Amino acid sequence: MKAMLYDAFEKAPQILTLPDPNPVGDGVVIKVGATGLCRSDWHGWMGHDPDIRLPHVPGHELAGEVVATGRGVMRFKVGDRVTVPFVSGCGHCGECHSGNQQVCPNQFQPGFTHWGSFAEYVAIGYADTNLVHLPEEIDDATAASLGCRFATSFRAVADQARTGPGEWIAVHGCGGVGLSAIMIATALGANAIGIDLSEEKLALARACGAVATLNASEIDDPVEAVREITGGGAHVSIDALGHPVTCFNSIRNLRRRGRHVQVGLMLGEHSTPQIPMAQVIGHELEIYGSHGMQAWRYDAMLSMIAAGRMEPSRLISSRITLEEAVSGLMALDRATTPGISVITRF
Repeated sequence: MKAMLYDAFEKAPQILTLPDPNPVGDGVVIKVGATGLCRSDWHGWMGHDPDIRLPHVPGHELAGEVVATGRGVMRFKVGDRVTVPFVSGCGHCGECHSGNQQVCPNQFQPGFTHWGSFAEYVAIGYADTNLVHLPEEIDDATAASLGCRFATSFRAVADQARTGPGEWIAVHGCGGVGLSAIMIATALGANAIGIDLSEEKLALARACGAVATLNASEIDDPVEAVREITGGGAHVSIDALGHPVTCFNSIRNLRRRGRHVQVGLMLGEHSTPQIPMAQVIGHELEIYGSHGMQAWRYDAMLSMIAAGRMEPSRLISSRITLEEAVSGLMALDRATTPGISVITRF
């Protein structure tokens, strides 16, 4: 198979011909129809993820067709169109039995714990627990864009933050995660504020439903600006970027008893950000993480998409080749183009 592989961190990946994967007993092999390019892939390439063993094939947002199954797979067959959460559970531990596969201690993560989807084929374990059947009306590129950013944002906004109609939600960072959060919050009836440094991204945030936007490079204090717009602070705030400044501001701009959700990864030198703990205590703030979304929760998200309440395809800014993804991966920390890039040609 054709695949992207790197054998050292921070070294340019190569496009090579590698052996086709075989399914394990409880797994499948998927012919990749589309796979998203995500900042998490850049963190992996930089060496920030301890699970990655070299040489490595990245890629964790995927959709495609099952082409082979292990003997133990019961719920999926060759020819099924599927996607998979980027955090997949083992199906046997206590967390999986409670329905929380996204924090399974034995989790499988394509593109991190195992070779990923920047390839023509990818092997996925624990298939019956984690694969998601795709409806015909959702194409591979759109489905791939759900796998990390959109699904993680859906869990963050709908489940972790419990965002309700009429509430104010501040979204710090209007990349793929942030734009997804704005679209989802709007579909739930909330009032979203998009905060970023790029006017182009803020324009897309407004197109996704943001009722207000703030260019943090042009105002003295984003926290005070959010408090002024919301009349005292946001009910919910999301750090969709993963930076000490946006994490701090996201907590600071909450009203009393507000909820902060950390979605953007805080890795490497950013792994221990400063938190305004006196405010957390005095205002009884709630702080959550959001790490993917369980396969069984995809039905709610897919139903809202099928009903036209959310249009994640609008977030796809470019469809690229596997070769083009090499330079794209290495530049993700400096990316300024709004929206999501998806590999659709191998």
